Amino acid sequence: MDLGIRGRKAIVCASSQGLGEACARALAREGVSLVVNGRDEAKLAAIAASIAEESGVSVKPVAADLNDQAERERLIDSCPDADILVNNNAGPPPGNFLDMDHAKWLEALEANLLAPAMMIRGLLPGMQERGFGRIVNITSAMVKTPVGLMALSTTARTGLTALCKSISKGAAKHNVTINNLLPERIDTPRQEQMAQVAMKIGGITYEEARRQQVDSIAAGRLGLPGELADACAFLCSVQASFISGQNLQIDGGSYDGLI
Repeated sequence: MDLGIRGRKAIVCASSQGLGEACARALAREGVSLVVNGRDEAKLAAIAASIAEESGVSVKPVAADLNDQAERERLIDSCPDADILVNNNAGPPPGNFLDMDHAKWLEALEANLLAPAMMIRGLLPGMQERGFGRIVNITSAMVKTPVGLMALSTTARTGLTALCKSISKGAAKHNVTINNLLPERIDTPRQEQMAQVAMKIGGITYEEARRQQVDSIAAGRLGLPGELADACAFLCSVQASFISGQNLQIDGGSYDGLI
């Protein structure tokens, strides 16, 4: 299927590894020129070169800390007429609610609510003026299925979900869609981090921690980054013009609820 976005421009946040990198590669395969982002300049440059060689599209690496407003503005300035924005950022660490002090709450809200909100604020007016825009936020299954250890993630990302729903109707009339992807147990470095937490809390081996991750998924396996990335690319397509304000779970059929 031709997604109709060849020649469009995208900023993909936190795209030097994991889900962000996978989304960047998926968009590049559709002919979208990219700004890729991370904090490690050498790693980011290598990813940019790899994607450019693989796809033949223009890929510009912009090293910037998404948790710093001045650096977010620099990232936006690198492609102010972006047609596509993929918001992504490292999730906050799991932990006991009583151990989450004021500083940890501020860090979580900056990274997973304010950073994507400010990226949207910077790019949305131009998208609306040009009559095309696709904004995809990579959030978390914790938005719909909160657990105590993930309170920081749940709170910050649910706030982003509410914000995006509140602005999606106004954006839709300009052919700008805003949607969220909710991953659960996608096999990335984040799952390695979560396995280490499970080992510490449960006193179990690494192998047992990984087995528990797999057992928590109805499909009986971890998800692949490319599976989420292909969903992201579709939400950026012309075919998805009538889909906005939605939360798509990428979880191997694991969510127990109806909506």
